[in-house]
Amino acid sequence: MSMSLLLALAAAAEPVKALPSTPDLGTAEGRCRPNESGPSFLINLAGLKDRKGKVKVELYPPNDDDFLQDDNKLVAAGKVFRRVEMDVPPTGPVVLCVRAPSAGTWTLSLLHDRDANRKFGLSTDGVGFPTDPKLGWSKPKWRNAAANAGNGPTRITVTMQYRRGLFSFGPLDK
Repeated sequence: MSMSLLLALAAAAEPVKALPSTPDLGTAEGRCRPNESGPSFLINLAGLKDRKGKVKVELYPPNDDDFLQDDNKLVAAGKVFRRVEMDVPPTGPVVLCVRAPSAGTWTLSLLHDRDANRKFGLSTDGVGFPTDPKLGWSKPKWRNAAANAGNGPTRITVTMQYRRGLFSFGPLDK
């Protein structure tokens, strides 16, 4: 066995080391830039409960193992992870832009962090996914959170969902 093959096998056997946790992980890669023409999602958020706090989008690889996986583990393993966060504007449309690494299918998760504490509050915060799936107590399958990015900016609308009763989430009643 060659030395390079032995080194490659040894490297593959080493556990992935997690990066220090930071809310900025993936933001440099995810942030859209003015007049950028590459693949991205322009996400219009519908059905916000109010104009408090922050909204956040996270982009993941299109598979169940990586979807909603710990961001530190994804980055340490060399996998795609992108994040964009912004204050909820007091008026007007709420649109987030996140860059995709390439055209194709990606999974997206959105959060309305109403108290801006960077943690999901089951009773207060809202979540959203591109296909607006019916939510229960488990995460949706990646296909229910997938969207296709074109070669340029791709517009999609996601309806935010909030806790409704004891066992489910759904859009607010109009």
